[in-house]
Parts: sequence; C-alpha cells; structure tokens
Amino acid sequence: MVSTKEKIAYGLGDTASNIIFQTVMLFLTYFYTNIFGISPAYVGTMFLAVRLIDAITDPLMGWLSDQTRTRFGRFRPYLLWFALPFGIISVLTFTTPDLSESGKLIYAFVTYTLLMMVYTAINIPYCALGGVLTTDPDERVSVQSYRFVFAMLGGLLVSSLTLPLVDYFGQGDKAQGYQYTILAMSILGVCFFLICFMGTRERDTPNTREKLNFSADLKALLKNDQWRILCVAATFLLTGLVLRTTIAIYYVQYYLGVEDMITYFITLGMIGNILGCATAQPLAKHVCKVKAYITLQWISATLCVLSYFIAPDNLTLAFGAYFVWNYFTNMGSPLLWAKMADTIDYGHWKTGVRITGMLYSSIIFFIKLGLALGGAFAGWLLAAYGYQADSVPTEQTLQGILLSFTLYPAIAAIVVAFVMRKYTLNRKKVGEVSLALKNLTPNH
Repeated sequence: MVSTKEKIAYGLGDTASNIIFQTVMLFLTYFYTNIFGISPAYVGTMFLAVRLIDAITDPLMGWLSDQTRTRFGRFRPYLLWFALPFGIISVLTFTTPDLSESGKLIYAFVTYTLLMMVYTAINIPYCALGGVLTTDPDERVSVQSYRFVFAMLGGLLVSSLTLPLVDYFGQGDKAQGYQYTILAMSILGVCFFLICFMGTRERDTPNTREKLNFSADLKALLKNDQWRILCVAATFLLTGLVLRTTIAIYYVQYYLGVEDMITYFITLGMIGNILGCATAQPLAKHVCKVKAYITLQWISATLCVLSYFIAPDNLTLAFGAYFVWNYFTNMGSPLLWAKMADTIDYGHWKTGVRITGMLYSSIIFFIKLGLALGGAFAGWLLAAYGYQADSVPTEQTLQGILLSFTLYPAIAAIVVAFVMRKYTLNRKKVGEVSLALKNLTPNH
C-alpha cells in the first residue's frame, strides 16, 4: 500500500507540471496572438513543428530513464536535476523582448522548443515514477486519482489567478504582467517538484537483468499492441481537449461577449476537472475501467454537440455545460493513466522486457502530439475564419469560434471511443497478467 502522504507528494509533482501545462493550454495561444503580436497561423504551425523534435527526444528520454541507476532510483533523480531549469525556461517563454517581427517568431520558436524539451526531461520520468510506486492495479488507480486531483489543483491555480495576477503585476502592461505571473508560479512549481522528489520511493524494479540497447527496447515496445491503441487514443483525446480549452477564452470574450468573465469560466471548468478526477477511483471499483472510459467519451462528445445550440445570451447554461463537460471528460484521465501502467505489465508479460520509461515516454509523445495538433488547429481555424486580434469579429469568425469550441472537439471524442473498443486489458485480463508476472512466467 502507498501511504496517503506519499500519494500527496507524488500528486504535487503534477501540480508543478500543470502550472505550465495548463498555462500553455489555456493562455499561450492567446499570449502569442494578443500580447506578443504573432499571427495565429504561425502559432499553429510552430506548435506542430516542435513535435518533430519531440519525436526524437521523447523516446530517447524514456530509454535514458530506464537505463538510469542511482541511489535515488531510475526516475526520481530527474525531478531534482531539472526542476530549476524548467522554472527558468517557463519564464523565458512568457517574456516579450522588443524584437522585429521575424525576431519575435524566432524567439517564440526557440523558447517554446526549449520549454517542451525540459518538460520532456522532467515529466516523462515523473509519469514513469507513478508506475513503480506500486504493483497493485487498484492502488494504481488510487495513485493516479490523487495525481490528477493535484494536477487539476495546479490548473485551478492557473485558471483562477493568472489573469488577476497579470493585472496586478502588469499595472496596465500585460506583457510584464504575464512575465511576473509565470515567475511567481514557476517558483511554486520548483518547490513542488522537490517535495515530490523527497516524498516518494520507487518499489517496482525490473526483473530482467539484461542491459538492452535502444533498438532492442524499441522492438519490444512495438510488439505491444495495447500500447499502440493507447497512443492513437491519446492523440485524438488531447487534440479535441486542447482545441476546446484553447478556444475557450475566445469563446467567452467574443461569442458570449463577456470578456470580464473569462477567469470565472475557465475556473469553473477546472473545478469540474478536480471533481471528475476525484470520482474516478470509486467509479473504477464498481465498473470495468475500459467500458467506463468509452462511455465517458460518448458523454463528452454529446455535451460538446449540445453546447453548439446554446444561445450566447444564456450564460448560465453555457457555464454549466462547460463545467459538466470538464467533470465527465476528466473523470477518464486517471483511468487512462492507470491503463498505461497495466500496458507496461502486459508488455513485460508478452515480451519478457520491462521498459517503463520508454513506454510512458512514447505515450507522452502522442499526448504532446495531440497537444500540438489541438493548438495548431486552434491557430489555423482562427486564421481560416478571419480572426484578427483587437478587432470586432465578423459573423464568420464568431461561427468559426463556436464550431471550434463545440463540434470539432466532439468528433475527436467519438474517435477515441471507437479506438478504445479494441483495448482488451480489462480487470480479468490485468489480473491474469499480474499473476503470471508474480510467477515469473513471461509469455514470449
């Protein structure tokens, strides 16, 4: 059993990660277009281009962490080593030097690329750490539930405090406001990473003693059919989720016409996230995790479609629908990450090779690909529908914002539901795999 204290310490690591992750999802596109003065089309293209770098760095980081051997374990040391660099680069990303138009594009590309690289260096080992805190499948859901509640608390800090702090620190200068706000949040994030490092312990160590090379590990990974399903699901899931979350600010400011209520809107959504994550553990105890996850995707898609028909003057219904969507959508987050840990066991059972870091890193790459695609589509769609910062939107632009916030994310959720129908690691199968691994009888 993992103690509550250790689960909280582990969860604070994702509070730290989400201080930046949620800021990127909620505010970075808006920051680039409305504060730094970069075209939305370029922002979308940049988000996607950085994923080409992640295609190399993510699996290498996972493989490197699998090969790491220190007195602190394989994954925990990276929290110590990269906490401070993560904080520094986060601040640089939200800094707006006085540059030419081309200089701004280069600066944004370089700092965002560095941010994603250092995020990879600390977040992949952090995620893999969750898979080695315990070998018990039910405890894994509990660990991930704690993790995502604390992750969403980080998101709650971002959604509720960012814009008020921007006004407070900026005193009319939004560029300065964003820089100082991220500085304050980054200091908090560094502290949380260090608490996570000191408060957790790795227990599940690999049984295989053979030191494999990168190519051999990659071949073992590709044999894991359940891993492939999760990669596809994660890509579409994050594409739809990030598209909707990114457009939320534009939806409130332009379609609903209540710019002063942006903070309330996204904060209410984050509260829904927290409650949904907290509900995941009791849900998983009574129903099949796979069936529950598929059902949640259908509910998410339905709520997105219904939101299309909400009139812009019906603020209560618009706010309520966003809260409920966040509740059900993020109820599935701990279930998804618990399934990742199950997939590691399945791969070990099937191939005789345990590659925790590489598996997590590869899925995280597809999560980040979804993050990039969601951000890219947001930028491209805004440009396609004629959005221009600080100008009155046309009817075409308003319709584009509405479609991007409702129907397009619904399509992504439906795709995830269909993909997950092929996922076979239900409670019975996971139990069989766990028993086989305890008896040290891998199936080659």
